[in-house]
Amino acid sequence: MLSRQDLEEREENTLAPYAAKSKLTQGRQYPEPEHPFRTVYQRDRDRVIHSTAFRRLEYKTQVFVNHEGDHYRTRLTHTIEVTQIARTIARALNLNEDLTEAIALAHDVGHTPFGHAGEETLYNLMKEHGGFEHNSHGVRVVELLEQRYPHFPGINLSWEVRESMIKHKTAYDQPQINKTFHPEWQPLLEAQVVDAADTIAYDNHDLDDGIRAGLIGESELSHLELWKRACIENKAQLDTDNPSIFRSQVIIYIINMEITDLINNTLKSLEKGGIKSVEDVRKYSRPSSAVPKLRSGEGQRLVGFSPEISRQKQELQRFLLEHFYTHPVIIRMTKKSRHFIEDIFNTYVNDTKQLPLRYQKRIPAEDKYRVICDYLAGMTDRYLQEEYQKLFYPFEKM
Repeated sequence: MLSRQDLEEREENTLAPYAAKSKLTQGRQYPEPEHPFRTVYQRDRDRVIHSTAFRRLEYKTQVFVNHEGDHYRTRLTHTIEVTQIARTIARALNLNEDLTEAIALAHDVGHTPFGHAGEETLYNLMKEHGGFEHNSHGVRVVELLEQRYPHFPGINLSWEVRESMIKHKTAYDQPQINKTFHPEWQPLLEAQVVDAADTIAYDNHDLDDGIRAGLIGESELSHLELWKRACIENKAQLDTDNPSIFRSQVIIYIINMEITDLINNTLKSLEKGGIKSVEDVRKYSRPSSAVPKLRSGEGQRLVGFSPEISRQKQELQRFLLEHFYTHPVIIRMTKKSRHFIEDIFNTYVNDTKQLPLRYQKRIPAEDKYRVICDYLAGMTDRYLQEEYQKLFYPFEKM
């Protein structure tokens, strides 16, 4: 039998000195007895999986709205892919795999319906009312909005998971960090791994989905260094005339290449930076010009890609922005989703009596704009579309 204390001792004896150890957690907002057989981070992981916000990710857009097809990624499948990649990297770097998994599973629970279009719309609608940013909202979800326990709001995650959620940073995520989470501290290595895994996942599965949808032609990719290299290697090794299998193998090759590069380059950074402890990670700083900037702040991170792969990833991301995310089909979906959210938001602002009773009861103790924002941000694509029909289609059942 392995007790929690045994698992904590195993971490102490086997993990790298700069890995976050469960027994050194800063704890939870609300004191609770420890579990006899699970560490604090294993318990965090399980709480995220069982949360309502996590289950809703199944019907939240990654790029394509759920009803566009059964095989496109959703926010949930994206999260699963990020988690799998992050676990692989954390294991290779001898970091805390349980903490990495908990952070990865939680990193998008604050996301809106209709992907980044939904987030941008709520950001604009809430500019004069306290703002909206999905990392901060994710922490709000796990600290306040989830209701599963009798003695405290939220799901009472550890300080380290909540800190990592709010410091999640990519080209699409610019965190707003309050003093509670020490903005002057670098994120834990486990959190940095999740951020990098996020970019690997969305670059490659967005590319895969774009090709599958016919919005990206494979001939358009011939100038991209990552794609060219992967194609050359697979043509030399694969014996198949099936274009679908070949495409899948090319995507897999790129993912593996990026993961391998990240692990090797991060190990070099840890050695060069003289990193021997979590405190060294927290205080680490280097000029942001030390590596090409793929995403804001990457120059300050220990976990990162080599200059060559960073440049090639940036080339791929520019291509996706110019040829996929701004494709007329995607733009039409984006504009429709903004229209849905704006109309519903303004309707509730003008008449809060149309809100569900549990949200009405929060007003006036809470600002009505924040209450409405919480309600909309928590919706799935499908639920928001149904709500739109109920509000604006005269023959729709209530």
